[in-house]
Amino acid sequence: MYEKFKDFQLVIFGLILGLSFLIGANIITKHISKGGIYVTGSSFAIVKSDSASWMIQFTTRGKTNADAYNALKSQLPTVLTYLKSNGIPDEQIDIAPASSYTTFKTDPKTGYSTGDIAYYNYNQAIKVSDDDVQLIKRLSNSIQELNSKGIELSSNSPEYQYSKMSELKVKLLQEATKDSKERAKAMLKANNNRVGKILSVKMGVFQITTPDSNSVSDEGINDSSTIEKKVTAVANVFYQIK
Repeated sequence: MYEKFKDFQLVIFGLILGLSFLIGANIITKHISKGGIYVTGSSFAIVKSDSASWMIQFTTRGKTNADAYNALKSQLPTVLTYLKSNGIPDEQIDIAPASSYTTFKTDPKTGYSTGDIAYYNYNQAIKVSDDDVQLIKRLSNSIQELNSKGIELSSNSPEYQYSKMSELKVKLLQEATKDSKERAKAMLKANNNRVGKILSVKMGVFQITTPDSNSVSDEGINDSSTIEKKVTAVANVFYQIK
């Protein structure tokens, strides 16, 4: 009785072992085609932005077009003084042409515009750029202080850039290709095969995300909201099998 049970255990073990081998071989076979193997390699780096750009704008209004424009002219020096006194030099401040629009009165009964002008508006946009990313970050968090001076101001989130991104992408692609070869070696080891020369290689899209993000997109991600960034490269490589 014991011998029969032992033989039964050996049969079951053999079936499991054979099934495992078939599954492993099937996984590898999916990547093998026409004497080669397709492998995806990846690499990443965490970098710190070395420049920033930031857009702010303020709006004035008046009963007449002249009133709104004069209010704009009187508030602009206050905004510029605030920026300069906080360390932004003149050459890093870009003042865009002012734009204007009208606001029409609304019929309280219908909620529709009456066609009569309620007041005139002027809008002034200012772009600030600087290599001191921490300075831009601090200013973007404190600029609303100008509201206490009667300035109706809004601020976009700063955009942070890394100036050596092109060089970094080249380096990461090299590392991603090396990673793909190591993966190919691991996959072929089970079949006692070796990795040959590269038959073709295709660069994947870059993912530039926040450091703690694992998000990916088919079109690529180019996040500019944080000072530190995670840059990920992917290389799809077709290797010859020896």
